[in-house]
Amino acid sequence: MVCRMFRIEAEVDKERRELLHARLRDTNTAASPFLAALRGTPGERQVPLHVWAMDDGSGELAGGLVGHTWTTWLHVTYLWVDARHRGVGLGGRLLAMAERIAGKDRACTGARVETWDFQAPGFYRKRGYEVVSVIPDYPPGITEYTLTKRLG
Repeated sequence: MVCRMFRIEAEVDKERRELLHARLRDTNTAASPFLAALRGTPGERQVPLHVWAMDDGSGELAGGLVGHTWTTWLHVTYLWVDARHRGVGLGGRLLAMAERIAGKDRACTGARVETWDFQAPGFYRKRGYEVVSVIPDYPPGITEYTLTKRLG
């Protein structure tokens, strides 16, 4: 057995990050027939999906959803509604529009979102999402939820 010495470094390095990403992608592709079949297809890339709500009276941003689709999944990154427009169904309309675009235009069969306990786990449950992961104290004193929903 050969014992090797290693120098461990902690620094931001874009070139090494890209190299690591490529090697991990290649390793994952070799290990997964699904990921191997996905390589070189349009589904391999994340495609942004943004939905905006503008206040008709002021023209200001009333709410929005920022996410992306990848393979057959919608990933909701942010969903926000201005406090003046909460409670009138705007968040649900934004989410429904994103799900419709992901499902019909991009052939997505699932959606996922992460939210904290003080944000909107109940909002997502009311719209058919199920909790698949709970992380207590992330960050301290807060619980993070991951929820998913089947589309279609």
